[in-house]
Amino acid sequence: MLFIAWGAGLMALFGGFLAHVEGTANTLAKQELVHGITAFGGGILMAAVAFALVPEGMRELNAWQLTGLFAAGGITFCILDAWLQNNEGNVAQFMAMLLDFVPEAISLGAVFAANPQLGVLLAIFIAAQNFPEGFNAYRELRAAKLTTKTALWGLLGVSFFGPLAAIMGYWWLSEAPQITAMIMSFAAGGILYLVFQDIAPQARMRRRWTPSLGAVLGFIIGMLSKQLLG
Repeated sequence: MLFIAWGAGLMALFGGFLAHVEGTANTLAKQELVHGITAFGGGILMAAVAFALVPEGMRELNAWQLTGLFAAGGITFCILDAWLQNNEGNVAQFMAMLLDFVPEAISLGAVFAANPQLGVLLAIFIAAQNFPEGFNAYRELRAAKLTTKTALWGLLGVSFFGPLAAIMGYWWLSEAPQITAMIMSFAAGGILYLVFQDIAPQARMRRRWTPSLGAVLGFIIGMLSKQLLG
């Protein structure tokens, strides 16, 4: 379980490494591709909110708990995002990737306690999400003036949250679904804020319409994941 969770997290590093070695000229076609990948990552994040994080909160929490935690997540990351912008930094993709990955890895650990086969399937879909998110996060970290080494080490560090969160879910939270739901609801609010404030605006390209279809594709993958996982 730990190696599977780590492998799912390493896909973010592989996505970042692809962004690093990709050295084609900054043509219009390349710009469309990059904007499309950004939209794809945003679509996957929206699907994670709609089909993984919020449903868990709705199942385990009452209306006031769900509303309060969701709002707290949005407000917290609004404040953090504003602080980063004022300090000439923008790491919305990186933060959203982390907010998405950690609760899902906790769920992975909890699922493994009951159904290892379903846990493997969940890990595959988490890995599929992390790859484009890592690609986008690397480009964002480099744009924020971080060195290549720092950006890649940051993505490697994120991968270790996978086994840590999974073992926490396996040992402690498989019998505490409310706590898991609280973490997921808070993360959902933060992701929703980041998608609309930072990620979706980066996906749009003036007088180009196809990149935004990446969001549709990302959301479709999320829907299929939900259907296959039940």
